[in-house]
Amino acid sequence: MGTPMTGQQRLVVAIAALASGVAFLDGSVVNVALPAITAEIGGGLIAQQWTVDGYLLTLSALILLAGSVSDAYGRLLVLRIGLIGFGVASLAVALAPTPLILVIARLLQGAAGAFLVPSSLALITSAITGERQARAIGAWTALTTSAMVAGPLLGGLFVDFLSWRFVFLINVVPIAVALWLITRLDHPDERSPDAHIDILGAALCTVGLGGAVFALIEQPNYGWSSPVIWVPLLLGLAMFAAFLWRQRTVRTPLLPLDLFRARNYAMGNLATLAIYAALSLNGFVVAIYLQEEAGLPATLAGLASLPTTLLVIALSSRAGALSSRYGPRLFMTVGPLIMAIGALLLLSVSDDFDYWTQVLPSMLVFGVGLGATVSPLTAAILGSADPAHSGIASAVNNAVARVAGLLAIAMLAPIIGGMLDLTGFHRAAVTTAVFLTAGAVVSFLGIRNSPIPNPSGRGIRPLPD
Repeated sequence: MGTPMTGQQRLVVAIAALASGVAFLDGSVVNVALPAITAEIGGGLIAQQWTVDGYLLTLSALILLAGSVSDAYGRLLVLRIGLIGFGVASLAVALAPTPLILVIARLLQGAAGAFLVPSSLALITSAITGERQARAIGAWTALTTSAMVAGPLLGGLFVDFLSWRFVFLINVVPIAVALWLITRLDHPDERSPDAHIDILGAALCTVGLGGAVFALIEQPNYGWSSPVIWVPLLLGLAMFAAFLWRQRTVRTPLLPLDLFRARNYAMGNLATLAIYAALSLNGFVVAIYLQEEAGLPATLAGLASLPTTLLVIALSSRAGALSSRYGPRLFMTVGPLIMAIGALLLLSVSDDFDYWTQVLPSMLVFGVGLGATVSPLTAAILGSADPAHSGIASAVNNAVARVAGLLAIAMLAPIIGGMLDLTGFHRAAVTTAVFLTAGAVVSFLGIRNSPIPNPSGRGIRPLPD
């Protein structure tokens, strides 16, 4: 069983899970609310895509900046800033009267969320060492992934019994609790007085991603030949190329390319790209299809993912502990393949819809695979990085995951053939399985079962045994 964590170590895990959990929750809770949002304020499928991708855009673009800030100025300070900003932005989303204002508020919410995820996970890796670190990451993964997967259920309850606007106020309680718990932690941050943050790099990354995403989402409206599409696309690609070039030359890069010299770090992030593209695509499509085509109310559409949530809670921590003993490669290979089988089971969905025989088997199989994958994936990636750069290492990995979701949703129109009917739903299921299989292949060929180092990290002192 191993030595149990101390009270302060459990407090670190609780703070990290609450802080990053609100960002994960908000990324998924919105899916089930999208039909109600567009029914009240309009905008159609394009507005639904922007509601999701507006959040992911600033989250993925600024998460690198937030990781550098976290390493330079202290994880707890960054957590406080992110929590307060996220709460204010959530209120703005809840009060939005038009699709444009809603998307702007979601952009701001994603920017605040960028300061939560890398600093919270870096808090764990710098404060907890040895065998306990793997179990702490497993517990963090179980809690945050469960928040992400449980989002549709919570969103459905609010949509059906109150209003979609309350969906975005769910964050108030965990934010308040996290801020209070931080005051109970007796390990202050260390800060680097000579730190330099690459603001220009952050701007290049944001413009680069924004141009590409705008082109992918709006292409069905204007066509590839329109300058409204190809100008932002080319500008975005050029800016992102400039961002990568700058990271090779700037003194303190947002994206230290040397991180990718570690094989497990590079291959783990490539696997993350494929696996999280699948997760985002699956969550978005299932939540909308069950309501708009299958005719389920929002609560039942959210309940559809409950079996997956329970399995993730049950399996993630155990999978994290087993991967620390036997290595992550097996779990990162078999887990995505199991999830791919679960995605393909959605091909049984027909016009004569029945949840119990057509959707539930998929949710169960998908949950087993997800529970076996996420904790070993996280531990393998962070375990291969220098603990002195744990903040930026976790930020890069989280940025990769968010960019994966960002691009998957932006490419929705060509994936589903322009319409989320039964044929489009089946196309999305096959694409999800393809992404997951690619993640499994990358893991099998690229991941090595080397011992995961657990030296003391910078920032907060390792908690006492």
